[in-house]
Amino acid sequence: MGEGDRRETLLELDGLRRSFGNVVVADDLSLSLAAGETLGVVGPNGAGKTSVLNLITGNLPLDRGRILLDGADISRVASHDRARLGIARTFQIPLPFAGLTVFENVLLAATYAGARRPEGGDSTSISSDALERTQLLPRANVMAESLPLLDRKRLELARALAARPRLLLLDEIAGGLSEPEVDALTDTIRGLKADGLTILWIEHIVEALLSVVDRLIAMDVGRKLAEGAPREVLARTEVQAVYLGQEAMA
Repeated sequence: MGEGDRRETLLELDGLRRSFGNVVVADDLSLSLAAGETLGVVGPNGAGKTSVLNLITGNLPLDRGRILLDGADISRVASHDRARLGIARTFQIPLPFAGLTVFENVLLAATYAGARRPEGGDSTSISSDALERTQLLPRANVMAESLPLLDRKRLELARALAARPRLLLLDEIAGGLSEPEVDALTDTIRGLKADGLTILWIEHIVEALLSVVDRLIAMDVGRKLAEGAPREVLARTEVQAVYLGQEAMA
């Protein structure tokens, strides 16, 4: 990058270590994410990808290492306080409050979760904005339990956005969708990137990542195998050997 293109580091993982007995989910893992950057993470099942998100959010404690947000060590900060600092995430399986409408689900997040609301903002306007950004505003009064899978994924994303994040963590949000649905959801995420939101996106659907991310990391058994330009990472022999196979060249 040129001198004028350099961005401040928002998130830094420094030598993270976490294990469950003999199962290691983070093995001296280090990475950084610049403000406004979109970073993709790939790897086989059991590589430790979701565990890394749990470490970042504070839902899983570290054995060793540091997590820095804006240069401040948040390794021992409680998960709810990390949310107030601007970290929000989606989950692989959307679990909305079934007895509430789409709008009410998002309103709960806007009211009780995440960072301090902007000057002059209120929970209703924040919720409406999140629904508009995820193409769900026309379905605001629909009961969440009646939504098809794509709209449940959109609702999961809208609830995260209603928390007013500076850092958005996406955990296989495209999983289970048809190809046209993946394309539609990817367009939404591309729009969030264009708005300047910093995104860390774990995904098995490689083509979705390739169309959005600036940089790619491949993981296996808690280790970083490769990092760099997305297609260059996918072309690495060791990456194809542990995960992608011929899919990487498709």
